Amino acid sequence: MSEMQDGNAQNRVLIVDDEFLIVMGLSMVIEEMGMEVCASAATADDAVALAQKYRPSIVLMDMRLQGDKDGVDAALEIHETVGSKVIFITGSREQETASRIRMDHPSAVLYKPISDGQLRATIEKITCD
Repeated sequence: MSEMQDGNAQNRVLIVDDEFLIVMGLSMVIEEMGMEVCASAATADDAVALAQKYRPSIVLMDMRLQGDKDGVDAALEIHETVGSKVIFITGSREQETASRIRMDHPSAVLYKPISDGQLRATIEKITCD
């Protein structure tokens, strides 16, 4: 996914997932909604760096990422430094995962597999808040 610097920050979305096909699918939905995918990341450290660089309004954050840190680690740091709204995307319904996600006070949590309609409705809801 290429990185972009143009566009309104209110319409910028950072996608954080280590599966290329998921990133591409999410990107298509975001762009169809008229929003800009400013960048994508596969690790927590890259997510934080890109969020600080592009200051997206929304971050789509997978819970499990490559590397030592997970999506919650990245989301906590992004919230602290950038203030982006975070939508967690996870395949796990385990209590431990849910507890870790709640630490960040996310704007929303979506469980895989997610439909285009679910993603659109969730983004529309949090951008209206």
